[in-house]
Amino acid sequence: MSVDLRVEDGVATITLNRPERSNALNQEHYRGLSTAWIEVRDDSNIRAAIITGAGDKSFCAGADLKEFIPNPPEAREMWLTQTDQLLNRGLEVWKPIIAAVNGWCLGGGMTLLFATDIRLAASHAQFGLPEIKRGIIAGNGGTQRTLMNLPYPLAMEMLLTGDPIDAATAKNWGIINKVVSADELMPKAMEYAHRIARNAPLAAQASKELALRSRDVDLATGLRMEQMFNRFLMSTQDATEGARAFQEKRAPRFVGN
Repeated sequence: MSVDLRVEDGVATITLNRPERSNALNQEHYRGLSTAWIEVRDDSNIRAAIITGAGDKSFCAGADLKEFIPNPPEAREMWLTQTDQLLNRGLEVWKPIIAAVNGWCLGGGMTLLFATDIRLAASHAQFGLPEIKRGIIAGNGGTQRTLMNLPYPLAMEMLLTGDPIDAATAKNWGIINKVVSADELMPKAMEYAHRIARNAPLAAQASKELALRSRDVDLATGLRMEQMFNRFLMSTQDATEGARAFQEKRAPRFVGN
């Protein structure tokens, strides 16, 4: 399958496995990616996820335009908004997601990156939104999430020039957390994922949801939501376990309940 999913020790690794096409996605691969995200969302054994690309040249080159442009979807599909939902196109996945960018991150790969929570890149990675050079726009959230992730002039530079930036610039602009060597990329991503997975999973998901929803609500509403979420979390087994483990000076054993 061109989208591989592996789960080990509470961490899911999704690999876009089409290196001969720079891990570009056609309709079949988008469906496979949607299925993978839904499994991450619904499997209670998964506490964190990593998304990466196969090979050492490309994370994801976005949509496979050689297939999409000559074969656009039918007009009626415009309103099938719940079909094959993606992380960057409406699917709500509150589990923490780490991007391990192992090469070119372009177009839909970039908008996928913008929908992740922690982002690592190999030093040779390149980032860009080149759609404007092909006569189209950055879709699947490209025109929306770029300004959420970057100051206005930097976002508009990416959207309007279509020119790529290197990993050092991406880190300087705040798009990614760390730049590492290619051989350190997956070990570092896995280290992050395991650090997250050791924490209380319900609290991790609540933290992510509240942080993202803060973009859409006023401060008073956000503070009230935060209070309500914390009141709920205090009633869970994990909160009891966290307090007991602190008192007994040991590592907590969270179960997500």
